[in-house]
Amino acid sequence: MRIDIVTIFPEFFSVLDVSLLGRARQAGRIQLGVHDLRDYTYDRHRTVDDTPYGGGAGMVMRPEPWGDALDSILYADEARGTVDPIVIFPSPAGELFSQAMAQELSTEAAIVFGCGRYEGIDQRVVDYVSTRARVRLVSMGDYVLNGGEIATMAMIEAIGRLIPGVVGNPASLVEESHSDGLLEYPSYTKPAQWRGLDVPPVLLSGNHGAIAAWRREMQLERTRRVRPDLLPPA
Repeated sequence: MRIDIVTIFPEFFSVLDVSLLGRARQAGRIQLGVHDLRDYTYDRHRTVDDTPYGGGAGMVMRPEPWGDALDSILYADEARGTVDPIVIFPSPAGELFSQAMAQELSTEAAIVFGCGRYEGIDQRVVDYVSTRARVRLVSMGDYVLNGGEIATMAMIEAIGRLIPGVVGNPASLVEESHSDGLLEYPSYTKPAQWRGLDVPPVLLSGNHGAIAAWRREMQLERTRRVRPDLLPPA
């Protein structure tokens, strides 16, 4: 997978050099390009924002640097033979990100993330890019962040770990929270007793059928308690 990121804080993404995603990059499973939006400005102040038409608080990101930056990336994708790339703009006005979306996006050949700041990006950027690529506005939840960088990092982490070969044991992905629509069951390891707290006896029984049943019940109980909205109508 090819991932490109446009941001005014390229140093933010140095964390992608470490852990599983860092190893995936070294192995060539993920190619990453981080692009400084200010490199596509043409004034000595490297200006990327201006006051909003119609008035209001805050600043809006100008369309010119965004258009040039995204043109450059999309032209490069075309030169590599990438067909129908997808551009994602993190936005509290977008569709809600989910494990199902992460799974869907993990099959893409190329994803471009546009990290907005301030009061957002001029809408014409989204409208223009929609004529050249698939565009999705994606929200991490019902709250507002200062910019799209943290949301982009979270999406890259969720998507990247689903790419074949990134996680060492693929079976570990199967029983995670949201993989089957429920929250994950609690996990335990050695020692069997710790500070007066015991591992549930069923996990020490060696009875795999009983263990599977207990884990399923714990999934249902935790989901009912914490996220009842995930349960189908009774």
